[in-house]
Amino acid sequence: MKSIELNTGKVIGEGAPCYIIAEIGINHNGSIDIAKKLIDEAVNARVDAVKFQKRTPEVCVPRDQWEIMRDTPWGRMSYIDYKRKTEFGAVEFSIIDQYCKERGMDWFVSAWDVESVDFMEQFETPLYKLASASLTDFELIERILKTGRPLMISTGMSTQNEIVETVRFILDFDPEYPLSIAHATSAYPCKPEELNLNMIHTLKTMFPNHPIGYSGHETGLATTVAAVAMGATFVERHFTLDRAMWGSDHAASVEPQGLSRLVKDIRDVETASGDGVKKVYDSEVGQMKKLRKHISAEYNK
Repeated sequence: MKSIELNTGKVIGEGAPCYIIAEIGINHNGSIDIAKKLIDEAVNARVDAVKFQKRTPEVCVPRDQWEIMRDTPWGRMSYIDYKRKTEFGAVEFSIIDQYCKERGMDWFVSAWDVESVDFMEQFETPLYKLASASLTDFELIERILKTGRPLMISTGMSTQNEIVETVRFILDFDPEYPLSIAHATSAYPCKPEELNLNMIHTLKTMFPNHPIGYSGHETGLATTVAAVAMGATFVERHFTLDRAMWGSDHAASVEPQGLSRLVKDIRDVETASGDGVKKVYDSEVGQMKKLRKHISAEYNK
C-alpha cells in the first residue's frame, strides 16, 4: 500500500503529487473568523489540506494544572478555562466543514483523546492525524483504527523502537490498514542540525509499503522542500496569519506568503525531478551543434 486514496479523491503516496498540509492547529486562537481567513489563505496558496487539533480539555490537561492562572488576550484566567476558550466545538467545526467543502479544501484534525475521535466521527473527515505526543497512546490509536479512516502518525520525541512498536500494533489490527508515517522532530522551532532529514530514507527502508512524509517545525522553507526532494510524499507545516500573534505555535509557523512560496517550490521540485531516463532535449540541440565537434548522425541534420 504505497499510496492511500482519501474519500475526497486525493491520493497520498508514491506516484502522486506531494500532499501539502497547512497545520492551523490552534493558531485560530479560538476565533472562527481567524480560522476562515486561514482557510482562505491556504486555498490561495494551493495546499491540499488544512489541519486543526481537537482535544477534550478535561481529559488532556492534567488535573493539577487546571487552576494555574495565565494571562491571555481575554484576561487572566485558569489554564483549564483558557484551554476551553481556544477549543472549537460542534458549531465551529460544522462551519469549518461547510466552508472547506465550499472552497474545495480537505480538512482533518489531530485527535488527542478518545472522546475527540468520537466527536469527530460526525464530520467524516478523510483521515486522522496522530500527534507525536500520542505515538504511544494505544487506547487512542485503537479507537482511531476502529473508524477505518486512514491514519497519519508523526514520530517526533520517539525512539526507533517506539515507532516500530506502534506500527506493529496498527498492522496487527489490520495488515492492510491505510497508514502513513511522518518523520518529525518535536522542537518548536527546530534547529537545522536536529531535523535529521535522512530519517525519511530510513523510514522508507523500514516501512516500504507505507507513504512516508515529513512534519516540519523549523523556520524557513528550504529544508521542507528538501524533504520532498528526498522522497517525502506528504509534508505538513504550521501555518499562521502572523508569527507575532499571541499563542504558543505562531512563532514556529509559516505566514501566507511563505506558504505560497513553499507550495510553488515543492511543485517546481516535482516538475524538475523528471523520470530518471537520460535524453537530449530539443532545447539542447542548438548548443550541441554549436559547441561539439562530433555530433551523432541523428542530430547532424
